[in-house]
Amino acid sequence: MIDPYKIRKDFPMYRNNKKMQGHDLVFLDNASTTFKPDCVIEAVNNYLMNETANSHRGDYDLCFNVDTRVEESRKSVAKFINAEENEVVFTSGTSMSINLIAYGYGAKYLNENDEILITQAEHASNVLPWFKVHEITGAKIGYIPLDKSGRLTPENVSKAITPNTKIIAIAQVTNVLGFLIDVKEIARIAHEHNVIVVCDGAQSVPHMEIDVKDLDIDFLSFSAHKMCGPTGVGILYGKYELLNKTDPLMSGGGMNAKFDMCGDVKYVNPPSKFEAGTLNLEGIYGVKAAVEYLNNIGMKNIENYERELRSYMIKKMKEVPDIIIYNEDAEAGIVTFNVKGIFAQDLATYLNSQGIAVRSGQHCAKILVSFLHEVATCRASIYFYTTKEDIDALVDALKKGGNFLDAYFA
Repeated sequence: MIDPYKIRKDFPMYRNNKKMQGHDLVFLDNASTTFKPDCVIEAVNNYLMNETANSHRGDYDLCFNVDTRVEESRKSVAKFINAEENEVVFTSGTSMSINLIAYGYGAKYLNENDEILITQAEHASNVLPWFKVHEITGAKIGYIPLDKSGRLTPENVSKAITPNTKIIAIAQVTNVLGFLIDVKEIARIAHEHNVIVVCDGAQSVPHMEIDVKDLDIDFLSFSAHKMCGPTGVGILYGKYELLNKTDPLMSGGGMNAKFDMCGDVKYVNPPSKFEAGTLNLEGIYGVKAAVEYLNNIGMKNIENYERELRSYMIKKMKEVPDIIIYNEDAEAGIVTFNVKGIFAQDLATYLNSQGIAVRSGQHCAKILVSFLHEVATCRASIYFYTTKEDIDALVDALKKGGNFLDAYFA
């Protein structure tokens, strides 16, 4: 059972009594990034203050210690998602991970008339790299239809696959509508047609138990900063045989076994062949601490708590006059909404004046605009340290605003 008030004692952002516009901070933008607990900050500081050295660059104790820490972190991540250690690649985040797959696998193997399937609900990180693959290879981009609520269903995936389909790239949890997609069934369907499944796990891995072997997805990407870890570090998981076939996105020190004046190059094996140059070492220290912290709380506990809190949030928000909720039936702790007659960013600015942080705009999912028929929306997103009082503050601010623009500019 999660006690968010007890948990908040682990987070300096709460202990320091952060204010926003003179109000106690109500942070409801956790789909964008999350607060960092003491243990993560201490792990990062430990590298910077006590163990600074490069990895795989020296025959001395400090370097050996860093090498050991990096592999310990890789092992922790692998266990966290039930992968093999050599299937876990450290990147700068979800965006880099998907770009690595797009360029290293997609651009290498796809040809003109091959097809990549995505949806209207995808984040820019899972759209724009595939657009570039289209430019490079001539492969076509296809869109799997969403159902009337905005959910991707296995049935629609099955209907959309053609003999030319080679890759399906989808988010397990979409970042605007928050629907949990049945990627296990989608992977089963895709593999019947020899189609590779690339899964964006940025909004799923921080919030629920993930078992890549059970899901049988081919690639998975996620970011540490959305799961209480540092910014600038992320993960790419890939089935080892696919990583072997994938070219590195970056070349440089540490990812090659040899090269000569004739231009003959031999790469080392995955995952090292994708980790050119100096990694975000302090970030990798922080990843391990974040994973251990989440494990101590329990991913199932986090998932159950967020489901309960989300139900409370929907119930309370429906009390607000003229509220429009676009994803009432979604599973994730994301509620996307507007108030009739109020532009989303004006609404978010008003909420900021009340100390409440929400996201507004198109949320990097610009294709979804044509599905929602809205130029912009507001998004409130929770995590395991969010309280019912945070939700109450949001709802009270929405209720008392009345005409929000007048309330803000009066």
